[in-house]
Amino acid sequence: MVGSSHEALHRIFQKDPTLLTNALHKVLGVEFPEPREFVALNVDLTEIEPVERRVDTLLRAETDEGPYLFVVESQGEMDGRKRGSWPYYLSFLYEKYRCEPVLIVTTQSSATARWAAQPIEFGLRGWKSLTVRPLVLGPDNVPVIADEREAVADPPLAVLSAMTHGKGRNVAAILESLAAALKTIDRDSAAVFVQFVDSCLVDPRAKQMWRDLMTEIQYFWRHELAEQVREEGREQGREQGRVQQCAEMVLRLLEWRCVPVSDAVRERVNACTDLDQLEVWAQRATHATDGAELFVEK
Repeated sequence: MVGSSHEALHRIFQKDPTLLTNALHKVLGVEFPEPREFVALNVDLTEIEPVERRVDTLLRAETDEGPYLFVVESQGEMDGRKRGSWPYYLSFLYEKYRCEPVLIVTTQSSATARWAAQPIEFGLRGWKSLTVRPLVLGPDNVPVIADEREAVADPPLAVLSAMTHGKGRNVAAILESLAAALKTIDRDSAAVFVQFVDSCLVDPRAKQMWRDLMTEIQYFWRHELAEQVREEGREQGREQGRVQQCAEMVLRLLEWRCVPVSDAVRERVNACTDLDQLEVWAQRATHATDGAELFVEK
């Protein structure tokens, strides 16, 4: 389960590592040899001394030119400590794996992107002993994919576009195009991408729009929020059995969607002991505009 935009902005590359090389080519204009395979590596860079250092995502790419390490860091805001951390990460990883490390920073902030893109240099004026130049993916260079055909042609890049531009004026077109693109890929991958996007949308209206789009194509049931509703129901009603949990889920879904729930509707749902019937009502709760619609046979 993805719990924050920080997690989503680097874990998307664990889900689809080819998005990294795709972004290098299409967004940053950096030539990179075609990888034969990717391997996820341990992100713990802690040494024997009690100093803990962890990268966000670490991937090894095997190419005809040799192996590379992708170090992906999700950055929400400017952080002066990275001036020391990022050079350490790259030096440590080169010493450990003996292959070239590449630092990629992802962010939703233009200001943070400009800060992260500045070279980190150590040494004398005019003679630097060490220079670190991060590659940055942010709002100023990740493309705005608001056309359905473009989204369908490259769904992972469309996901990254939605995650990066979720606060822009084109958010409605971006999300609608992405929703159409997700219908063209396998449901398991789509469900993971749904969570990534939801975690990165900070505008309440954009988040509501996205969740409405996802309930329409029935991805809500694999969605992080649906799992949260189920988990809360399990914790609160474990002793009272599965039936009461399901009844609680029906009512919570309606409340989450701001659908009016009358006392009569609440009483009928809570009084129901038929699990199959409650599951039918739960499905209807994702589309209903009034609580009474739960009981209307299609």
